[in-house]
Amino acid sequence: MTGTTNLHNSLFNFYCSGVYSGRIYFTDQEVMHAKVDTRRRTQMQENKLDPGAKYVLPLAKIREKLDVYSQTEWVGEEVVLATGDVYQRHIQYHAEIQGVQRTSQVWALRTDTALDIVTLDGEIIAFLAPNRYGIELIVKEGYEKLTPLTVYDEPLLSQPEYGVNDLGTYLIPMRDGVRLATDVFLPEGIQPGFKLPAILVRTCYDRNGKKEIFMRWANKGYAVVSQDVRGRADSEGELIPFYNERDDGYDTIDWIIAQEWSDGKVGMWGASYLGYVAVAAATSGHPNLKAVVDEVNVGSPFVDTARKGGTLCSWPLLSWTLGQSVGTRTDFDIFGGITVNPEAAVDARPIKDIPQQMIGRSSGPWELWSQHPEYDGFWKNCTFTERGDQVRVPMYVISGWYDGDSPGVSETWRMLTEYDVPNRKIRLGAWEHGPNRARDLGGVAFGNDAVVYDYDVSVLRWFDRFLKDIPNGIDLEPRAAYYVVGENRWRTSEDWTPVEAVITPFYLGGDGRANSSLGDGRLGPQPKEVSPADTYIYNPAEPVDDSGEREPENMRRHELRSDIVVYTSEPLLKKLTIAGELSAVIYAASTGLDTDWVVTLSDVNKEGDSVRLSNYIVRAKYRHGLENPQLLVPGQVEKYDIFMQNIAYTFVPGHRIRFTVTSSSKFVAFPNTNTGNNPYADTEAVIVQQTLYHDSQYPSHILLPVIPSV
Repeated sequence: MTGTTNLHNSLFNFYCSGVYSGRIYFTDQEVMHAKVDTRRRTQMQENKLDPGAKYVLPLAKIREKLDVYSQTEWVGEEVVLATGDVYQRHIQYHAEIQGVQRTSQVWALRTDTALDIVTLDGEIIAFLAPNRYGIELIVKEGYEKLTPLTVYDEPLLSQPEYGVNDLGTYLIPMRDGVRLATDVFLPEGIQPGFKLPAILVRTCYDRNGKKEIFMRWANKGYAVVSQDVRGRADSEGELIPFYNERDDGYDTIDWIIAQEWSDGKVGMWGASYLGYVAVAAATSGHPNLKAVVDEVNVGSPFVDTARKGGTLCSWPLLSWTLGQSVGTRTDFDIFGGITVNPEAAVDARPIKDIPQQMIGRSSGPWELWSQHPEYDGFWKNCTFTERGDQVRVPMYVISGWYDGDSPGVSETWRMLTEYDVPNRKIRLGAWEHGPNRARDLGGVAFGNDAVVYDYDVSVLRWFDRFLKDIPNGIDLEPRAAYYVVGENRWRTSEDWTPVEAVITPFYLGGDGRANSSLGDGRLGPQPKEVSPADTYIYNPAEPVDDSGEREPENMRRHELRSDIVVYTSEPLLKKLTIAGELSAVIYAASTGLDTDWVVTLSDVNKEGDSVRLSNYIVRAKYRHGLENPQLLVPGQVEKYDIFMQNIAYTFVPGHRIRFTVTSSSKFVAFPNTNTGNNPYADTEAVIVQQTLYHDSQYPSHILLPVIPSV
C-alpha cells in the first residue's frame, strides 16, 4: 500500500545510543525538539532545533524530504525515491504492539551515508542513522520494539538508568608539572560512597567536540573522563605528537584512581590519533588500565604516519600537522584541504619549510621532526611496539579495509599477537576511517549488512565485561570478525589472520617488458626458472599521482605509465577468497643511493578496470631495519620484505589478480630524491633506473592468505 501518513506534525521519540533524548516533530518550516534535562532526565519544553546541535541523524534533511518519504510506495525489494535516493529491503523486526503481533520492515539507504527507514504496513514509523558512536533514531511512540533500537535491550547490557552530573573541569598535573584540562562526568543518582569504573578519552581535537557523545557512558553507569592532550584546546604545554602520550596516559590514570568516586578500574576509548593515545597508554603497563577499545588507530610514526615505511609522509600527515599548527584548536579547513591546496603543498620545497610557505608560520612538530631525519631515541619513544612487552590489558581493535590508518591497526594487532595478550579481539569491516558509515564506496557495492546496528553495543559490552565484570560472553566469542568484500558477508575466525588461511605465494614473471598494463608481466603459482628482469626509469619530478587514500581507486590510468611494472594473472576459473595480513617479497636494484618501492594488489575485472585492494610504500635504506639504515650500492640486488595492508576479498571467476611495483605515490609520501641526503632539506633529485628481478634465483612474489573454499 502507499504510505499516506502526513509526517509533518507527527511526534517522534528521539534516542541516541539507546538513551532517550527527547521528542522531535517536524513543522513545514522547522524541526522542533523537546530536549531532556541532561542531569535530571526530566522532559523540557520544545524549541526549534539548535542549528549547532551535534547530532549524526540529519534531522533538517529529513524534514526537507518528508513529503517525498510519505508519498513513496514502500513495496518490493528496491525503492527509488523522487529525489533519486535508493533504498533496499533489509531486515525485519517482530513484536507484539498493543496485544497484536506486528512485523516491521527496515529499508537500507544505498550510495550515501546510511539514513535508514523503518516502515509498518507501508507507513514510516522511524528514521535512523547508524554510526560509530551508536544508532541515532527517531520513532513514533510505542513502536520502539519494531526498530533496531532493540539492540540496546540485551539483558546483560548496561542500561541508561542515570542522568549526568558534570563535575566541571580539572587541571591535572603531569609528572613534569604541565597541567591538562580534564572534564569528569558521573552518573547522577548514584548512592553516596558508591565506587565507579571510569572510561577515559584523551583527545587532540578539543574535548568539547564530542562531549555529548561520550557523556552517554555516564548515562549507563560509568564515570567518564575527557581530556585535552598537552598543547591542545585548554591544556597547558606543547603538542609533540606521539611523544608524551604514554606517560601522560599513565599519570592521568593515576589521578583517576585517586578520586573518591573511583573503584580503581579504568578503561580507555580512542579512534585515529585518540586510538594511538589509547594504545600508547596500554604500553605504559599501568595495572589499573583494565580495558581498551581502539578504533582505526594511528600507528607509530615509521609505520603509519610521519615516516610511513621509512619515507616522509606527504599529504595525510602534512595536512593534519598544519591543521594543528595555527592555534591550540584544530583548523579543520586546513586539515581537510580546503584552505591549503594539497597539490601545492606536496610540491613545495624544501620540505622542512612547507609550513611557512603554506600557512605563513612554522610548525613546531614539523620543525622538530626535521631535526630527526633518522630513527633515533626520539622516534623510539614514539613507537609503541618498543614497549609491547608491557601490554596486558584486554584490547578490542576495530578498523576496516578502507581505513587510511590500517597500517597502524595491523601494527597494533601484530604487537598483541607477538606478546599473546589475553582477551584481544578484532573486528574489521568494509569501512573507512570513519567506520560503519555507508554500504557503497568508490563504485564498490557491499551488502546491506556492511553497516551494522550493534557497533557501539559491542564497545559497551567490552567495557561491561572488563570494567564491571558482567559475564556477557564477549570474551568467549571468536577472536576475529571480518567482512568479505565481493562475497559480501561477515565471517569469524579464532584469530587474525584467520587460522584457516593458507599463505599462498603468487610469483612475478615475464619476458622483460612488464612496463605498464600493456606489457608482458605475469603473475602465477610457480616461479619461472628463466624470467628476464624488468627495468623502468624513476624520475622524482614525475611521481605517480594516485589519490593517496585507502579507497577502491581504479588504477587503470596509472597503470598505463611506463614507470609502473605490472604483473597480472590469468582469468580465474573459480572464485578466490583472501583474508588477512598481506606481504610481498621483491628482489630489486637501483642506480641510486636510495629509493622507494610502492607495491599494490588490485582486482582486474573483465572491462579492464583495476581496483586497488592493498598497497604500501617502503624506503630502501631501511631494508635491514630502522636502526640500521644503509645506502644502496648502485646496481646491487637487494631483498625487500614488504608489509601490505590487510583485506578480506573475493575475486570472482573471470577476474584477474594484479600486482604492481613502482617508486612513488606523491600523496602518500614525498618522492624520494634517490640521493640518500636528508629528505627534509634535500632540493636536488637524481633520475634512476630501477630493476626488478623474478627468476629462480630471485623469486619475487606476493603472499596472499587464501581461504579454502567451503
